[in-house]
Amino acid sequence: MTNQEIISKLPYSNPFLFVDELLSVNENGAEGCYTFDENLDFYKGHFNHFPVTPGVILTEVMAQIGLVCLGIFLLDFSFNKSSSIALTSSNIEFLKPVFPKEKVTVISEKIYFRFGKLKCKVKMKNENGDLVCMGDIAGMMT
Repeated sequence: MTNQEIISKLPYSNPFLFVDELLSVNENGAEGCYTFDENLDFYKGHFNHFPVTPGVILTEVMAQIGLVCLGIFLLDFSFNKSSSIALTSSNIEFLKPVFPKEKVTVISEKIYFRFGKLKCKVKMKNENGDLVCMGDIAGMMT
């Protein structure tokens, strides 16, 4: 399965699709990028006159690239429209803010995938290579 085929199987669409490019994916992890459009609705109120990307959105970006894309790859062609994905846990440490127009890269490393549960170590870096946030994310895939 190609990286573009994996992206096409994601169960998201704009404005909630947070994967611009999947750089690599294999049985051990995934890496991909996303650039935050300055016109995204959440910037209008988070924060007034100083827009910052909410932590919950950063977590979602890490989940979509680092967990869901990897899960689709691991499930290979058995992942289809009747498949489901649910986030079961996240433990993220936020280190730096992410602003509108910033491009981030997410790198995940599989901890385990068994009985439909995938758990990964994830980290997000900005274009300067600075660590923005990191932690663990887990989800169920059926």
